[in-house]
Amino acid sequence: MIKANLVFTQYAKSFNVHITNLEQLSVEQIQEIENFVKIRNGIFDFNAYTFSIQKKIEFTEFVELIEHSNIQAKLSEHIIQVKFQPRVGFGQYKGMQYNELPDSYMLWLKSNYRGYDRDAIEKELKRRKL
Repeated sequence: MIKANLVFTQYAKSFNVHITNLEQLSVEQIQEIENFVKIRNGIFDFNAYTFSIQKKIEFTEFVELIEHSNIQAKLSEHIIQVKFQPRVGFGQYKGMQYNELPDSYMLWLKSNYRGYDRDAIEKELKRRKL
């Protein structure tokens, strides 16, 4: 059975996981990942092959969570270099930097937001290849 390739990225108040080989996983494996995310009140984004959970944990804690689940996975950590970024001035993520937002929210902004930070949003979307 193919193991899920999970790439963990830590942000200030949350984390994001990219499943690099989602299309190769079985339905049962995908359902197991969905259940893992659902239990933790997270968001699974099939379009971006990612999931995010609005809780700050470290990579080692994430590894322990996966080890105690039924998910068979290869884990790696993506370390981002944080530079000054504009901050969100509205909504549930107010005060967070755009590079800290979950992919699902960035995709929502891409389709729905036309405000003053549009350039920062476009730059972040391009950086994430969304």
